[in-house]
Amino acid sequence: MDHRFQGPEVGLFLNGDPPNIFFKKYFFYKKIFAVDGAFYYLKKMGVQVDSISGDFDSLLKKDILGKKNKFFEIFETKDQNYSDFDKALRIIYSKGFLNINVWGASGSEQDHFLGNLSTALKYKKKLSIIFHDNYHYYFFSDKKIFFYQKKNKKVSLFPFPKVEGLLTHGLKYPINDGLLKIGKRIGIRNVATEPQIEISYKKGELLIFVER
Repeated sequence: MDHRFQGPEVGLFLNGDPPNIFFKKYFFYKKIFAVDGAFYYLKKMGVQVDSISGDFDSLLKKDILGKKNKFFEIFETKDQNYSDFDKALRIIYSKGFLNINVWGASGSEQDHFLGNLSTALKYKKKLSIIFHDNYHYYFFSDKKIFFYQKKNKKVSLFPFPKVEGLLTHGLKYPINDGLLKIGKRIGIRNVATEPQIEISYKKGELLIFVER
């Protein structure tokens, strides 16, 4: 899946489920940003971190704070009005990066997962955010989009909370001018029948999950 903006991609690692070590070889990012405890699993994987941010409630301060470190920047962000993910996105944006690959947004406490989705939606217009885990990548869709997927792999369409005028091409169960709404009809567990998937909609917000 390609990002929406021209320019380099960065990796942002949160304190949810860590990526499988298998994915380490795909971390060809311009910069690696870690939030709180994500520092530890990246260190274990042998991934060099460029920047660490958060309130450090998941870090041993002796490992991070109070030391001069020539290898990575440290941003201690104590403002509890914003999540660590939100604060990290602000830091990344202030450095001029627009294309962000987020790992560790799911798993652990699921209310954090929902909060991360809400934060990503808030930044949808000015940042290109693609979430990754060991099974899928997922993102908030533009009104019109196409992407590539292997035949017979799953593609799930999830309204957030409602999508109107939905049209799909390249899926086993096509939708033509459809309505998806949480609590009524959602579009999960569809299957790719063609290598190029095309999706458009008129109103609402759509979260797309693509199987690896």
